[in-house]
Amino acid sequence: MTGQSTAIEIKNLYKSFGPQLVLDDVSLNIAKGQTTVIIGRSGDGKSVLLKHMIGLLKPDKGQVLVNGRDITRLNELALNQIRRQFGMLFQDAALFDSMNVRDNVAFALREHTALSPAQISEKVRGLLASVGLNGAEHKMPAELSGGMRKRAGLARALALNPDILLIDEPTTGLDPIMTRAINTLLQETQARLGLTMVIISHDLEGAYQVGHNMVMLSKGRIIASGSPDAIKNSQDERVRQFVEARLSGPLEVG
Repeated sequence: MTGQSTAIEIKNLYKSFGPQLVLDDVSLNIAKGQTTVIIGRSGDGKSVLLKHMIGLLKPDKGQVLVNGRDITRLNELALNQIRRQFGMLFQDAALFDSMNVRDNVAFALREHTALSPAQISEKVRGLLASVGLNGAEHKMPAELSGGMRKRAGLARALALNPDILLIDEPTTGLDPIMTRAINTLLQETQARLGLTMVIISHDLEGAYQVGHNMVMLSKGRIIASGSPDAIKNSQDERVRQFVEARLSGPLEVG
């Protein structure tokens, strides 16, 4: 990440839920205009870290700076203004089941912009075309395949032209071909729009494909960070066990 300006800076972050320490002195810089993939085992704090980046959780200690502004100190009104810089793609796409694809994508545009209905329709068509969903405007979420739901969720996340896109497990539940298609779409979208992306993923091949930078969490601490090649070739036994999917090693199985 050397030489890159920083979109999100996390400083000495701690978070506990009751007696369980989930984030333990986490410090991390998210490079502007690049994709950072956060990997690690289930329960090691990845989603909790992502929620701190957008202010859905407040830390017990530490700072989260978005473009230099500490969001942990902001009231809800100021925080909502910062959140306008973000798009969020949830693991299950989180589409509104009662709305068709067009209305799902148009929702934020109707709520947060002064665009006319005709302008919104034009923008929605463009967004759906950009994610390969031409002709799907009138489909309901229940009619969509898993990959189509992810694409619709991505179109909705891009509706307000965010600078930063947070993505939680974009390929969970997809077959290998659709997994490759979604990873390629994310890679192409990032390159086309120059977005800062932060992705949580268990899909290592996808992480190597889309990531400029990778970070591994273990038991709430960062144990490795660097390029995909650096993670692939790490000599840390915990990282090696994870990337090689070995049952034996310092990471407990069970």
